[in-house]
Amino acid sequence: MSLMDLIPTALRALPRDAVVLFLTRFLRLFAYGALSVVLVFYLVSLGLTTAQVGLLLTLTLAGDIAISLLLTTRADQMGRRLTLIVGAILMAGAGIAFASTHNLLFLIVAGTIGVISPSGNEVGPFLSIEQAALSHVVSAASRTEVFAWYTLAGSVATALGALCGGAASGIVQKASFSASDSYRVVVLLYAALGMALAFLFLNLSSSTEVRDSVPEGGSAAKKFLGVGHSRSIVFKLSSLFALDSFAGGFVVQSFAAYWFYLRFGVPPAKLGVIFFWANVLAGISALLASRLASRIGLVKTMVVTHLPSNVLLILVPLMPNLVLAVVVLLIRFSISQMDVPTRQSYTMAVVRPEERSAAGGITGVARTAGAAISPIFVGFLFSRPALIDVPFFIAGILKIGYDLALYRGFAAVRPPEEAD
Repeated sequence: MSLMDLIPTALRALPRDAVVLFLTRFLRLFAYGALSVVLVFYLVSLGLTTAQVGLLLTLTLAGDIAISLLLTTRADQMGRRLTLIVGAILMAGAGIAFASTHNLLFLIVAGTIGVISPSGNEVGPFLSIEQAALSHVVSAASRTEVFAWYTLAGSVATALGALCGGAASGIVQKASFSASDSYRVVVLLYAALGMALAFLFLNLSSSTEVRDSVPEGGSAAKKFLGVGHSRSIVFKLSSLFALDSFAGGFVVQSFAAYWFYLRFGVPPAKLGVIFFWANVLAGISALLASRLASRIGLVKTMVVTHLPSNVLLILVPLMPNLVLAVVVLLIRFSISQMDVPTRQSYTMAVVRPEERSAAGGITGVARTAGAAISPIFVGFLFSRPALIDVPFFIAGILKIGYDLALYRGFAAVRPPEEAD
């Protein structure tokens, strides 16, 4: 058996641009994962209260909303490569600023203008533009499977980042550095990886750019925020994705890690190991999604895999000890990401090619907007020891509501490749 035989079919024919996009996805999510494990610890070590941290993270995500909406809805006109480079520079700048000050006002300004991920998940303009570019350079038949591997690359990167971020801070502390300095090392790594991304995006070719066209005999629809013909479905999806992310914002990885510390006294180094395996399992689950989607469809795959993961989310704080809580968390992660590549592929499939960047941007901004509101509530809940379990219950219940609403609204809206 040759080495080529070990490579999945969907990845063997990846063009050079797709390979670059896989690499940028990996580096970015590595940076996000490393930062997410230590971010709350770092901000608290600077003297901020948990309520102030919650406010800062909310405003940081709010800033990401504005930046993402501004960039993604103009990416197809500005150029996707240029837009991605600008996003990478904003990511690097935010990391440098966070490492350089402990003033809350300056941190808010840096977080609002720059790109900071408190959750370990995608923020900023990157994801939607990369997905639009991938959809241009791979076939419709292989799109969902490629997106599944793209999701896996991100999950593995987040896992490795969480592991390295926790381990690095622990090693630096053992070298007699202060806690804040040990966490600052990870923040500086985040900034350095942002600059590396800018360099990689320079290597994308014109094949990733949009070829705006109007069907023969048709006319161009008036566009709002970059979408015209696809406007209705994009805005409906966006409202549902916002609900899902609002729910997820109650259990972002930074706060979930801090919850394990408050509840069971788990230090950052061990948290890095826990979330390493959680993200690995999440990535593997994304691969299974493409196979399931080929049998039952994209929308059904999103719903039937997401529902049980949300039940497990509710069960995490009900576990009586650390071992059981970690086991339930890992089981939950093993199915929690099966809706991600299917959701992304579905969005790209049901909108016009020349509106993909904008559609991805609007739905991505909706997700960020939903997630931006939650941390401020979580900060106040975490400041009251009796209420630290409540975010898990809120998240699980709201996410179940999202699943039911998604199925009801979109089960009949099928992408072209599923049409009879």
